[in-house]
Amino acid sequence: MISDLNKEVYKLIHQKITWIAPLIVLVLMIIMGISMNGSEQKLLIMASYDSGEWILFALVVVSSTIFTLEFQNNTILTMLYKSDNKLQVYGSKLMIVFIYNVILHILAVIFTVLLQLTPLNVHLSWLMINQYHQTLLSNLLITTLVDIVSSTLIISIIFFTSCIVNVNSIVITLNLAIVFLGQSASSSLMMANLKYIDVVKWNPLNMINLTKQYYNYGSYHFVSHLSNSQLLVGNILYSLLFFVLGYAIFRKKKF
Repeated sequence: MISDLNKEVYKLIHQKITWIAPLIVLVLMIIMGISMNGSEQKLLIMASYDSGEWILFALVVVSSTIFTLEFQNNTILTMLYKSDNKLQVYGSKLMIVFIYNVILHILAVIFTVLLQLTPLNVHLSWLMINQYHQTLLSNLLITTLVDIVSSTLIISIIFFTSCIVNVNSIVITLNLAIVFLGQSASSSLMMANLKYIDVVKWNPLNMINLTKQYYNYGSYHFVSHLSNSQLLVGNILYSLLFFVLGYAIFRKKKF
């Protein structure tokens, strides 16, 4: 397993997008900070200047590439030959992407703190009481943890689709559509099936609302029809489901 992890780390650090992604996230956070007025400053800080959206973009590209390019180039055969079993190959890829996800979120928190020191933004006290009767700093850290859970669901969907479709461009396009259009699709689905809303509201695309609902509960609760805790549980369960389904497909693939 250690050998498989080392190989995945080597491949990850030699991808240009791995290093470019944090810079893109920072630039987009700065643009978001400039474009929003001071009245939204607390919300921006809590949401790390909406960095979650840009982190998902990076994760889609990196995660999709990890699987599909190896399928396309048949380099997956070499990995399987040198590894003890398929579970180790699948698990090592999963662990590396998850760690990269956590690193991106930590960088987003650091960027948020640094942006608060610039003259571009209204300076607020980190200890001021904000949402959920918590300090602004607590809001930021908890939102980051919540977004890690939410983005893990996206990673699980990416792994699942990558094991089904072996064309990198298609997988990236499909998952970007899920990331940026999934919430709208879920909302439309629920609106069209209000009679069955108690069932339909548990669809996996609705779980993507978790982060936004946490830092903007008043607006998104009426969209998701679920509480924060329900969305959290839904994210965890669907993540496990898609990871298991992805592995089941990967294990049965003929190479």
